[in-house]
Order: sequence, then structure tokens, then C-alpha cells
Amino acid sequence: MTDPTYTRPPHRSLELGAATIAFHQLAGIGPGVVFCGGFRSDMTGGKALALESWARAGKRAFIRFDYQGHGASSGRFEDGTIGKWTGDAVAVLDRLTTGQQILVGSSMGAWIMLLVALARPERVAGLVAIAAAPDFTEDLVWGTLSAEQRLTLLDTGALQIPSEYTSGSATITNDLINEARRHLLLRDPIDLHCPVRLLHGMNDPDVPWQTSTRLANCLKSADVRLTLIKDGDHRLSRDQDIALLLRTVDEMVAACG
Repeated sequence: MTDPTYTRPPHRSLELGAATIAFHQLAGIGPGVVFCGGFRSDMTGGKALALESWARAGKRAFIRFDYQGHGASSGRFEDGTIGKWTGDAVAVLDRLTTGQQILVGSSMGAWIMLLVALARPERVAGLVAIAAAPDFTEDLVWGTLSAEQRLTLLDTGALQIPSEYTSGSATITNDLINEARRHLLLRDPIDLHCPVRLLHGMNDPDVPWQTSTRLANCLKSADVRLTLIKDGDHRLSRDQDIALLLRTVDEMVAACG
């Protein structure tokens, strides 16, 4: 799907108050596709670029972007919250796209896309999630911290936790945990009725595949399909995983177009 002769232009920036949101955008036919990246990820990841190449080949509208504190956007990662990053994604949808969109979210990005869809249901034709991680701050971070780690987080406002995806450790703030409690989704039915496709690796060490099962059960939509990849990890970035993602998005576009 990648054209080795193609040179991507520099990113553009969306002004959002005092912040700037970096993005790359392709004009094309609809429904468009918007990619929402994961926690501490940016828009230069393999899945985002593969989707962009797919969209270019099909002359389809596409956009990838960085949340505040991520990649080329302004701000510090430590100042970010689920609500702030959702606001970034809603602004991208509102100000940079027109018509129906298919949202594709990876890990935390799947949580963000669900919140965007709840905020703008009339703009969302369908959803595709890769290793969906809604509520991860509560269930997979706070819920797994020791008593000592919780005290450190409450006393100092921040905690360093090991991360295999970044150099050194990742910073978790008390603000991130507390603010995210306003956006938890897996405790109640989720009032979305569009088609949803969930992809999850059964060897995911970070987000259990059962999280996607919980999500499927919470969604009110009757058109929800969960695909489990038995030997898949959290990233789902192998060639066969990317191929599955592109097939899934292609099928969603065909169904929603």
C-alpha cells in the first residue's frame, strides 16, 4: 500500500485556543476516515501511515493528528487528560472534516473515539477499534497499583511506571486518573447505534481481550463484531495485523458509503 516515491508534506496545525494540534489530511471522497492514536503515541505510527496510504490509493478523505502533549502538537503530556484529548479529537472532527466519518481508534484512541461518537453521533458512520482500552485509567492503572503507589500518586500528584513502549517510564498524574472518572464507559450501556468493529489480540499483555468483550456487551448497537487474533499482541502492527485492519476499514467504508 505504500508508494516509495511519495513524500509526505509537512504537518499542518489547527489552532485550539492557546494550543496547536498537528495533523495531516488527505482530501477525497466520503465517508472520510479519522484516526485516533493511543496513549503516548503519535500520528507517525505504522497503523496511521498504513491507513493514510490506503486512503490515498482509494482517493478517500483521511486525517491523522496528535493530541496535545503528543508528537508535534503543543503542550506537555503530563498536563493531558482524557477530557482534554477528547476535546482535541472533537475539534478535529468539527473543524477539519465534513459529512459522515468513520473513526478508527487504537488502544486509548478507541476510548477517545467512543467519547467523540457520543458527543457527535450524527457525524459518525461507524467505528473501528484496535485493542480498545476504554476506562484503562481506572481498571488497568489505578486498579492495579499497590497501596504504596497509590499513596505516592496522591501525595506527589504523579507516578512513574515502567513502559516497554517508551524510553524509561511513563508519567501517570493524579489529574489524569481523577478527570478520567468523568468519562468511564464500561459501567453502563453505551448509547451508540452505529456499526462497530473490534479487533483485539489474545496475547495482549497490556489490555486484556476481555475488555473488548465488555465493550461489545455495553454498546447498544446491534451491529457489533469482535475479531480476536489468537497470537496477536497489543500493537497489532505485524503485516498480517495491518492487512486485517485495512480489510476491516474497507468493509466498513463499503457498508457505510
